[in-house]
Amino acid sequence: MKERDSESFESLSQVLPNTSNPGHMIQMAMANSGSSAAAPSGQDQLDRSKLLLECHEPPSPWHELKSQVKESFLTKAKKFKSLQKQPLPKRILFILQAVFPIFGWCRNYKLTMFKNDLMAGLTLASLCIPQSIGYATLAKLDPQYGLYTSVVPPLIYALMGTSREIAIGPVAVVSLLLSSMLQELIDPETDPLGYKKLVLTTTFFAGIFQASFGIFRLGFLVDFLSHAAIVGFMGGAAIVIGLQQLKGLLGITNFTTNTDIVSVLRAVWRSCHQQWSPHTFILGCSFLSFILISRFIGKKNKKLFWLPAIAPLISVVVSTLMVFLTKADEHGVKTVRHIKGGLNPISINDLEFNTPHLGHIAKIGLIVAVVALTEAIAVGRSFAGIKGYRLDGNKEMVAIGLMNVLGSFTSCYVATGSFSRTAVNFAAGCETAMSNIVMAVTVFVALECLTRLLYYTPIAILASIILSALPGLIDINEAIHIWKIDKLDFLALIGAFFGVLFGSVEIGLLVAVVISFAKIILISIRPGIETLGRMPGTDIFADTDQYPMSVKTQGVLIFRVKSALLCFANASSIGERIMGWINEEEDDENTKSNATRKILFVVLDMSNLINVDTSGITALVELHNNLIQNGVELVIVNPKWHVIHKLNQAKFVSKIGGRVYLTIGEALDACFGLKV
Repeated sequence: MKERDSESFESLSQVLPNTSNPGHMIQMAMANSGSSAAAPSGQDQLDRSKLLLECHEPPSPWHELKSQVKESFLTKAKKFKSLQKQPLPKRILFILQAVFPIFGWCRNYKLTMFKNDLMAGLTLASLCIPQSIGYATLAKLDPQYGLYTSVVPPLIYALMGTSREIAIGPVAVVSLLLSSMLQELIDPETDPLGYKKLVLTTTFFAGIFQASFGIFRLGFLVDFLSHAAIVGFMGGAAIVIGLQQLKGLLGITNFTTNTDIVSVLRAVWRSCHQQWSPHTFILGCSFLSFILISRFIGKKNKKLFWLPAIAPLISVVVSTLMVFLTKADEHGVKTVRHIKGGLNPISINDLEFNTPHLGHIAKIGLIVAVVALTEAIAVGRSFAGIKGYRLDGNKEMVAIGLMNVLGSFTSCYVATGSFSRTAVNFAAGCETAMSNIVMAVTVFVALECLTRLLYYTPIAILASIILSALPGLIDINEAIHIWKIDKLDFLALIGAFFGVLFGSVEIGLLVAVVISFAKIILISIRPGIETLGRMPGTDIFADTDQYPMSVKTQGVLIFRVKSALLCFANASSIGERIMGWINEEEDDENTKSNATRKILFVVLDMSNLINVDTSGITALVELHNNLIQNGVELVIVNPKWHVIHKLNQAKFVSKIGGRVYLTIGEALDACFGLKV
C-alpha cells in the first residue's frame, strides 16, 4: 500500500510538476487513475457526506436538561402508577424501603446473621470507645462528645444507609479540620461553651450540604478533591495529628494552637527544656508499643483479627487501673478526670445562627462536608466492591447528611465512615448495618454505666490510641503508584501534603484543588495533536508516534486533536501547531527532493471533539485561509453533531467546499480518487 501511495503521488507530480492549483492537480490525478471504475463507491461517499451535512439541529443544553428531568420524572411516575395498583400495605412498604433501606434487608434477616453482626458490633465498640474519646480531645471538645457522636449518627445511618460494612463515628481528619479552623474564630481554652456551639453549628451546616448534594445529585462536587489530592492530604494530616499528640504523650501543659510542623516542633523543643513528664512519656510509649505489636500480630494471623481491635480498650482499662493503684496522677500523670455520662443531651438551642461568624462557619461546614463525604464514599465503595454489591452514592450522601443534621441536635459533631473501624467491622464478619446498631447501643451503655471508671484514664493513653491509628492514613505505596502513572497527579499529592504540613489544613486543601484545576486547564490549553498514518493491511489510521509502522500518505497530512473541546483556551494554539507542522513537513520534503510542493491536503479528524465555540470556529477559518495561501486544502472528518451544526451555521462548510466526510479513508478517496 505504501508503494501504491508513492506511485500515485509520483504520477500526480509527473503530470503537473509546476502547478500550484491543488484542485486541478486532483482532477488530473483522478483522470489518470481511472476513477470511473470507482464511481459507485464515490456515490456512496457522497450520500454519506450529505447525511452528515444535512443532519437536523441538535438539542440545546436547555432541551437536554429538560429531557433529563422529564425522563427522571416519567420513570418515577411510572413507578408511582404501578405502585397505585398494589395493596396499601405494599405501597407503604415500598415507600419505607425507598427512604429507609433497613426495611429491605431486615425482611430476610436471620439469627445466624445477627450472631455475626453482634460479634462485629461488640468488637467495633471496643475500638470505638477509646478512639472516640481521643478524637473528641483532638477536636478540642470534652471526651463525652466523641461518645455522643458514636451513638446517634450510627443509628440513623443504619436506618438510611446502603453500605453493610461501613462503621460510622468521629474520625481523626475531620476532628483536626474542625479544631484547626474553628479555633481561629473562638479559643476553646478561654471560651469552651462558645467553641462547642460553633462546632455544633458547623456540624449542622455540613449535614445540610451533604444532604443537598444527594437530593440534587451534586455528587460531582466531591470529585473536586481528586484521589491523589486526598492521599496527600491524608498523609499530611496524619503527621500533623501525630505532632499534636506529643502534647499528651509528653505531658506538656502549654502548647501551640498552630498546626504547621514548624510551630509544633518549636513548641515541643521549648517544652522539653522546661517542663514535661517522663512518667507520662514512658506510660504512653509502652501502651503505644503494645497496640502496634498487637496490630502486627493481627495482620500476620487473620484468626486473631480481634486482638488489634480490643488492644486500645485493654490499654485504657490497664492504664486506668495502674494510675488508680499507683496514684500516678499525683506524680504528674494527667488524666481525663470527669466525663459526663448519660444519654445525648438535646442541643438545638446551642446552634448559633446570629453569630457574626456565620459566613465562616458555613464555609468551614462546606469544606468538612466534602472531606467527610469523600472519605465515607471511598470507604463504602471499597468494601461494597469486595462484597459484590452496588453502593447508591446519592442515598449515601442523604443518609450521611441527615445523620449529621440530627446529630447536631443531639450534641454530636461531624461523623463519617472510618476506614480503620470499617476494616475491623469487615474482618469481624459483619453481615449488615446491624453491627452499627450494636456498637451504638454498647457505647450508650458505656455512657450510662462506665464513664465514672474513666476518671483515672491517662491523657497519654488517648494520645497513644490516636497515634496508633495514623499509619493507616499514610499510604506510601499509593503515592509511589501515583508517581509512576501520572506526574501531575503526584504534584497535586505533594502540594496537598506539604500545604498541610507547613501551612494549614485549609492551605493544603486549597493547593490540592488549585493544582488539580491547573492540570485540567493546562491539558485544555495545550492539547496534544496526533499525526495519523494508515496501519498496514487495514483501513485504520493511527498515531504515527505510537505506531511507527503506520504509513503516511504522500501529499496529505492527517491530524487529530486530543481534546474534547475546541475553544478560546486552545484554538489559537492548535492552529499554530498545525501550521508549524506543515512548514516542518514541507521543509523535510524539500530537503529530500527538488519538488516545489508536496503537501496538497490537510485532513483534520474531529472524532474527539464534542463541541466547538466561536473562538474555535474563528481559529478554523484562520487555519483555512493560511492553508489556501500556501496552496493547501482543508478537509474535515467525522465531526460530532453539535460541531457540524455550528460549522454549518457559521458557513464554514461552504468555505472549505463541502469537504466533510465520515471517515479518513473516504476523505482520501474523495480527494485523490484512489483507494487508500
